[in-house]
Amino acid sequence: MSSTMDYTTSLAYDETFACVQCGYCLPSCPTYITMKKESHSPRGRINLVKMAAEGKISIDDLAGPMELCLGCRACEPACPTNVQYGKILESALSTVSAYRKEYETVKQKTIKKVLFHHVFPKRNVLGFIGSGLHWYQSWHLDDLVKKLNLTRVLPESMREMEAIMPEVLSGKRKEETTAVKEGETRFKVAFFTGCVMDTFFRKVNDLSMKLLTASGCEVHFIEEQTCCGALHQHSGERDKAKELAMANIEAFEQLDVDFVVNSIGGCGAAMVEYHHLFEPEDAWYDRAKQFALKSKDISTILHQVDLPFKEGAPLNVAYQPSCHLTNVQRVVDEPQELISKIPGVKFLPYPDMNMCCGSAGIYNLVHYEESMEILDMKMKNISSVHPDVILTSNPGCHLQMLLGVKREGLEGKVRVMHLVELLAESCNIQ
Repeated sequence: MSSTMDYTTSLAYDETFACVQCGYCLPSCPTYITMKKESHSPRGRINLVKMAAEGKISIDDLAGPMELCLGCRACEPACPTNVQYGKILESALSTVSAYRKEYETVKQKTIKKVLFHHVFPKRNVLGFIGSGLHWYQSWHLDDLVKKLNLTRVLPESMREMEAIMPEVLSGKRKEETTAVKEGETRFKVAFFTGCVMDTFFRKVNDLSMKLLTASGCEVHFIEEQTCCGALHQHSGERDKAKELAMANIEAFEQLDVDFVVNSIGGCGAAMVEYHHLFEPEDAWYDRAKQFALKSKDISTILHQVDLPFKEGAPLNVAYQPSCHLTNVQRVVDEPQELISKIPGVKFLPYPDMNMCCGSAGIYNLVHYEESMEILDMKMKNISSVHPDVILTSNPGCHLQMLLGVKREGLEGKVRVMHLVELLAESCNIQ
């Protein structure tokens, strides 16, 4: 079916011409490897966007292949002509989302509005959810629910996630500054906690700030910060993503810091591209660019300072790099070199280490079977080097690795930790 609408503006049509269809991207694409279809490769998807913009296929025809893309952007470093795949993908998801809005049911609209407008951007709501989960675990209701098999009413993806949910800490953060006790301040930094990260992995954020302080950084936590907007952007909610970006830029402009630091590969990727949300003539563009330049993954800061390591026992460590840390922020060497510095640690590279784990935000919930196929491929490669610990650098990867360990029957044999957790453990920081 041909479309009568002109999508050359909403779709990144001009950017599609940079693709010369060489296929260098194909071996880097997890969905092309597992699904074995041209329409599920970067090259095929770019061609579909071009055809949709020219009216040769409908937005309905475009939707499926684009929504099955993980958005890992592993194709970008592999591309010899520097195709802006991220921009093409985002334009396609936004166009599909806008096209579908008029057909959405009241229930679908309500769920999206609640999640994207009243849950992720609201720190008090997420704090309430975190406290509820903490209470649920503290009173061992999770054990009771499993014993009574009450989770059977949930979809398989949600049941699996409930089974591997990490210990959730409660309490609300307040604006705070942690100054260096002795010696000269190395860097003055503001810390970005994220929404999902601070709900499910608050301990990682706590340890991140302690590590930064222990390595000579003055650390500020700003209460006005909100969700980074990555989930909104990936779901086609571009206007809300812009609104959240502006709120964060305004919040962090309060302080003159050297860096805005985070421990979340996905959020960090969204923040280093905040200026892409605005046109160059927009008044917010330069402010977003300044914010983006200051946004850094914690590994790049800790790589530049001296960490107070203690003696450690022998430990074999594999690393699952976040796609958005590797392919968007282009932070590759720093985390691996930090791991190699830890006393007693042996770093274990494994086949296709940079391949996506299949988490990709909420991909593992909405495309469960496709995600598990990618995860099983990843776990086969990791298991081949027999690690004691799998390190991650993103909450989505962390949950996916916990699920992978469970699926491989490695629970109790292989620990899954954020890189920050092992660094803190090696410095006796709790």
